[in-house]
Amino acid sequence: MRRLVPNGLARAAVRFRPASFAGTFVALMMAAIIVSACGILLETGARASVPAVRYAKAPVVAAADQYARLVTGSGDSRSESAYPLPDTARVDVTSAGKAARVPGVKAAVADFTFPVRRGDGALTGHGWGSHAFTGTALTSGSAPRAGEVVLDAVAARAAKAGVGDTVTLETAAGRAGFRVSGLAKAGPGDVAGGASGDGTGWFADAGSPALAGHPGKADAIAVLAEDGTDTDALASGLRRALAGSGARVHTGDDRGAVEDRGLGYARETLTGLGGSFGGIATLVAVFTASGTVALSVAQRAQAFALLRAVGATPRQIRRAVASEGLLVAPLAGLVGCLPGIGLAHWWFGQLKDRGAVPDPVELHVSWIPLVVAVGTGLLTALTAGWAAGRRPARIKPGQALTEASVERLRPGVIRTLLGLTALVGGGFFTVFAAASAGEDAADAALGVVMLFMLAVALLGPPTAWLCVTLLGLPLRGQGAAPELAAANSRAHARRTASAITPLVLAVAFASTLAFMHTSESHVAAEQLRDGVTADHVVTHPAGLPADAVDRAARAPGVEAAVGLLDAQVLVPVGSGGDRWLQHSPAQGITGSGAQLAKVQDLDVRSGSLDRVGEGRIAVGRTLAASAKVSVGDKLPMYLPDGTRTAPEVVAVYGRGLGLAAVTMDRASLAAHVTSGFDSTLLVRGGDAEALAPSGTVADASGYAVERTTDRELNAWANYTMAAVLGGFAAVAAVNTLVMAVFDRRRELGVLRLVGATRRQVMDMLRWEGLLVAVAGVVLGTAIAAATLIPMVRGLTDGTPYVPPLVYGSFVAGAVGLVLLAVTLPARAVLRRRER
Repeated sequence: MRRLVPNGLARAAVRFRPASFAGTFVALMMAAIIVSACGILLETGARASVPAVRYAKAPVVAAADQYARLVTGSGDSRSESAYPLPDTARVDVTSAGKAARVPGVKAAVADFTFPVRRGDGALTGHGWGSHAFTGTALTSGSAPRAGEVVLDAVAARAAKAGVGDTVTLETAAGRAGFRVSGLAKAGPGDVAGGASGDGTGWFADAGSPALAGHPGKADAIAVLAEDGTDTDALASGLRRALAGSGARVHTGDDRGAVEDRGLGYARETLTGLGGSFGGIATLVAVFTASGTVALSVAQRAQAFALLRAVGATPRQIRRAVASEGLLVAPLAGLVGCLPGIGLAHWWFGQLKDRGAVPDPVELHVSWIPLVVAVGTGLLTALTAGWAAGRRPARIKPGQALTEASVERLRPGVIRTLLGLTALVGGGFFTVFAAASAGEDAADAALGVVMLFMLAVALLGPPTAWLCVTLLGLPLRGQGAAPELAAANSRAHARRTASAITPLVLAVAFASTLAFMHTSESHVAAEQLRDGVTADHVVTHPAGLPADAVDRAARAPGVEAAVGLLDAQVLVPVGSGGDRWLQHSPAQGITGSGAQLAKVQDLDVRSGSLDRVGEGRIAVGRTLAASAKVSVGDKLPMYLPDGTRTAPEVVAVYGRGLGLAAVTMDRASLAAHVTSGFDSTLLVRGGDAEALAPSGTVADASGYAVERTTDRELNAWANYTMAAVLGGFAAVAAVNTLVMAVFDRRRELGVLRLVGATRRQVMDMLRWEGLLVAVAGVVLGTAIAAATLIPMVRGLTDGTPYVPPLVYGSFVAGAVGLVLLAVTLPARAVLRRRER
């Protein structure tokens, strides 16, 4: 245990060189912020749950599996991945009868929830049987029978109807008149179930499946237990009774996941941010913190050399370096955990505000991610210190001072080999990404940025020397300050590299994340603008009336009217064991492909839209490349409710990013979504006034602007990740520069003693900072370009779109931060010297 106790050398180093250790403290603290925040989000995603509200009085709920499951590999390498379904998977209504026969069951109620249109408004429809567990009660009249409906006060007031009156409602079964058999007060389960602003209507259970558009299907089976029945025993009996039906039995908080489908997406989002992005962010944090620790050790090369010359053993040197990590890392980790918790709270709140996380889900903060954050910082400090202290510890005492007086440019053999391997690997992935398409190109491009960044870090000194040498050529003959800055940066390439590396990280990651989004959005906006050729676009928040297409087609001057039912499907993409299900936008069209071509230009590359129909679809080029299908192939997919199908691909088109990635006939899609009302109506010819009764009418350009705005609202995720990674790396670069300036107190003092004015010294430092900033921006931009070009080409079949103002702000920010990080501490050092 004594080996872990900080020795006198370590305590003295911290006491007499506070600036160096302050920089190490800041780097490790920032690493703890990133690791703890991402760890908290990851744990929240793994533990996320919502309490049952609608099913609060039903101790057991049976529902279909709300996940699509993809099996990859075989034998020992076989694995199964689950993906949340875009829509609700349903169970057979007959399951309620099977559940009712289980001992201990008081009642088993089939539950239905579906949209209902009334004029310009919308109702939330339910089966009347749900009142048994939601608490809804009649205030007048009687329960509904076939052709009847019970309304709550809001719906009755909106329809101006009372008991005995008839209201015209539109469901998936069509428009019909329903007699109001009674009025009811919605119970806690129905109120919390998300009733629309126009109220709720309850229908006879026997007819509800048809009204919902899913004959013979129910959303779930709510099971009420007899008094004294054990919930676990009841659940076991239900599992046996429903075996083979596809229904899964839920108790406790698992019931909440059945009624709130957003939980599955929330878990996926949180684990994706905390796991995938968190893993990259942690690598960057550890990477930069390691560089700062290594710089701190390297700055004391002469001190270690002197210790070796006066007889210090290698073991004492190694123990001193390790002890320094023990002194700084735990405290830095603990301090960093507090803002890390704050960052996690802010990020989680942003996700809630944007609807990515249901309101009942709470952020889970435990000791696990905090301990991991502190442990990661400690391990980083010890590992980096051990690596940096190997040479000072093993060098012969007689050579120690000589070695310390001259900076070594060439890295070690192992480091050089690893750096060259990373450089070659990055080049290989660049070529592979350029030759790939779809998601394969995107996956390969991720390897490009990681490998090139690793190469820059491992080959830092020679890379910095080469950059400064090239950038210093224009400075020759420009005066003493710029020439001295270039010479100084070349002579101290290791110090220069320690400042350039985090700056390259900041520019590369921020540019990649930000411009990947701008490129996709730019191409999508262009495709949407060019793809919608209709004269009029009709939309309605509650969906369009069922007869909207027919009415539009009969309007004077209308050449074509096509309704679009928007949804999402899951498509297996990738190859071999690296396959996953990709959420892809789909549109179900009314009419033929020829009619669609009059209002929407999908830019067909092969095949024909005329063949789109039952069992035949058209897909976007990017999706076809990712799924490795072409015209004539079968494309396996999961429909919104999880139904498996494999339609034939009859056309491949180029505008799948701005429009839908999958185009199919409406009938094949409508039975697998909750709302069967068309989302959009595209009309060629005619007058806008004749279409106004169906919804809001806009022209193609106005519709494109609205859709582009919706896409832009989701951009915050990319920009936030860019800010987290880029901001962390930028702080690390500033931290490193400040450490370097304070370490040069003696050098700056000598320059003043030999006659250099304060202005000349400051000019030299500014030029050094400018060289570092330009080198970091150039290398970071090159890495981002090598990543973005193949990625964007594979995903969009275009080139990266880089807004000049955004890129200019990145460059200005990098240059400004570097100059501030050099100028402010330099002024403090010179002012102290002059006292």
